[in-house]
Parts: sequence; structure tokens; C-alpha cells
Amino acid sequence: MKSEVVDISATRKDLVVEIPPDVVQAEIDRVTRDYSRAARIPGFRPGKVPPRIVRQRFRDQILHEVAHELIPRAVDEALRERGVEPVDTPDIRDVVVREGEPLRFTASFETAPPVDPGDYASITLRRPPVSVSEEEVDRVLARLRERAARYEPVEGRGVEPGDTVLVDLDRRALGSPDAEVERHTNISVEVGAPANPPGFDEAVAGMHVGESRRFTLTYPDDYAITELAGGSVEYGVTVRGIKRRVLPELDDEFAKDLGTFETLEALRARVQADLEAEAEREADRELRADLLRQLAARVTAEVPASLVEREIDRRVEEFVRRLLEQRIDPTQANINWEEFRERQRGPAVEAVKSALVLDEVARREGLTVTAEDLEREIARHAERTGRTAAAVRARLEREGGISRLYAGLRRERAIDFLLAHVRIVRA
Repeated sequence: MKSEVVDISATRKDLVVEIPPDVVQAEIDRVTRDYSRAARIPGFRPGKVPPRIVRQRFRDQILHEVAHELIPRAVDEALRERGVEPVDTPDIRDVVVREGEPLRFTASFETAPPVDPGDYASITLRRPPVSVSEEEVDRVLARLRERAARYEPVEGRGVEPGDTVLVDLDRRALGSPDAEVERHTNISVEVGAPANPPGFDEAVAGMHVGESRRFTLTYPDDYAITELAGGSVEYGVTVRGIKRRVLPELDDEFAKDLGTFETLEALRARVQADLEAEAEREADRELRADLLRQLAARVTAEVPASLVEREIDRRVEEFVRRLLEQRIDPTQANINWEEFRERQRGPAVEAVKSALVLDEVARREGLTVTAEDLEREIARHAERTGRTAAAVRARLEREGGISRLYAGLRRERAIDFLLAHVRIVRA
């Protein structure tokens, strides 16, 4: 078999292959015999059709099957002989297959550019300082108080800001004779909430239980709900109940109500420790991001377009997954997906470059991932998603995700290795 690699660019290659005529003819004969056994041609008994007749009758199908059988094996053999590793499945074109002639074709593919990680010790990372102020602790405690608030009925006064009122409400858009009246009963409204219509809070202020009011609100032209912007709506409100939010005292009893804390100081200490732990994790993330940026900067060559597109696809899929977790329909989210993809291109190129360097570090340093490592990662993913490990593995195998999981874990090994060999200074 003859083969030649033609450099189209630093990363794109053409592999021109010629399979000898004797190999091609042997495969033609084999496929012809298979067709002879199954062919049903008038005038011949099953399995007794002469090969010449079979080749005449099924010529195109036979040659297509011969190419389908020989080309993948020839591509694998030629790539191994030349020590070339594509980053994606080669694209086959210009196939020429005829009886008595060599089978010729061209396989186009991309390769990773040569990458030199350089001297690990020359990388300097700055770890941001980790500190938690008393004000941050106070803000967390304030949020805990907000969540623990209780609501008490109000008697003897009207509605005030911060109250939660139980109302019957109807509304109708003015200016349209066909507008229908919307009616709602026993709904809770927090007076002063950002979602309330402009002017609503002032209109209900001072109302007592059992009192009804009608009023008209005019929405500004730049109102967030476009169908209401610039229009007027008539409201009818009847107050059925008023409750005020009561925050618990920030004391030892409050701490005991939250769990295994005997004193407020014990609760403060736990909040402080949690905030410090999160700050440490954020510092680790920033350190890691800094490392990846510096690794990407060491790759000056063009990176394969197929890898960039694959990384963009991954980022889009991750974004869609987050939307679905928030119960947002991606098709109804008013997103220009082409623009979104294009905004991901720069970060995707950087991610591909850093991944190429990590792969080279892993290769040089002999970093590997064992079958046990894979199983542990699958088990962790299963626990996070509430599925069985067998189900997660089956999905990964079905979607070709095992190799991606292996590559991801191997790159994590490379990151850990580099963080142990680079220079880290406190910022």
C-alpha cells in the first residue's frame, strides 16, 4: 500500500492512499461470493449464479462495499505507519475504485499542533488573599434571620410598607373595549416588593381589612413587561387580611433553632468557617484559571478548528442544561444562538490550547487514569444526579463519553502535577 501525507496547513493534512490492485481484486472476489450465495436471478438456482453475472448485475453495490471495507483499515494502517494522530474522524473523498486497478482515495483530517509546555518552574501564579470580614458574617446572619421570619396578623391599623396583604384583585387594561377583566382571589402581595406594578404600593397604603378600592395605574414607556408599557390598567382591590413580618432576635435562642449551636457565638464561628472555606475554594478556582491562561499563552500555533467547534458545542450544551435546570425553555428564551456561539469562540480557543498543553504534560510525565479512577468518577456523578452507576455508565458508553471522561480526569492529573511544580506566591 502506498501513502503520502500532504501538509495543507500547520494542523490540516491530506493522506493520499493507493491500495494495490491484488488486494482490491481479492476483496471484490470475496464480496462477489457473498452476493452469489444470496442473489436471486431468474434462470439460475440460488447459490449457483456465476460470479461474472453477479459482478455485472451488482457492480456498483459490490464496489461500494469493497471501498467501505478497505478504506477504514487502510487509513488506520497508514496513520500508524506514519505516526500521525488525527483529532477527529478523517473525511474521505476522491474515491476511485475499479476492477483491475488500485483503489485510490484521500483522507483529510486535522492534527494537534506540536506543543512545548516549557519549563514548569518558570510559571508564577498569584494566589489571592483569603479573608472574611465581620460585615460578611453579619450579612449571612441577616439572611438567616430573613429566612426564619414569621408572619403575624395585624389588627387596628392599615397597610404599611413591608406588610404582606391577602387580597381579592381584579384588573382590566384601559383603552381596549375588548379587554377582559382578570380576577384573582386570596392572593398574597408583599407591599414594597420590586415586582409590584409602579404605583401599586402607594394605592393600597392605609387600607384596612374589609376595605375595597378602585384605582388606575399608568405604566411607564420603558416598563419591563412590554405589553403593559405605556398603557393604563384599572385595578380593584379588597383587603382580606394583613400580616407583618417579624424577624427573630439575633441571640442564643435563634442559634439553637438553627441546629446544633448552643450560642450565637458558635453560630458566628460556623458561618465564619464556611465563608473562609468558600473563599479558599474561590482562590483555588482563580489559581487554576490563571494556570490555564498561562498554559494557553504558550501555544502560538493555530489550533484545529474541529476542536474549537467541539468546545463551543460543549459550552452551548452546558448553558442549555443550566437553563433547563432553572425551568427555562431554551427555545423560548429569546437568545440569538449564532451570536451566543460566536461569543464563545475566544474562550473556546483558549480552552483548547490549555487542554493541548495539559495533554502533552500528561504524556511527558506518564500521568494515567486507571479503570478504578473511572469507576469512582462515574459513581460520584451517579450520586450527584440520583441515578445508578450502571445507568450513568450505559449513557456514557452510548454517547461516546467514556473517552471524554478519561481525557478530563487525565487533564486534572496534569493540573495537580503542575500546581505542585510551579511557583505560587501570595498576592
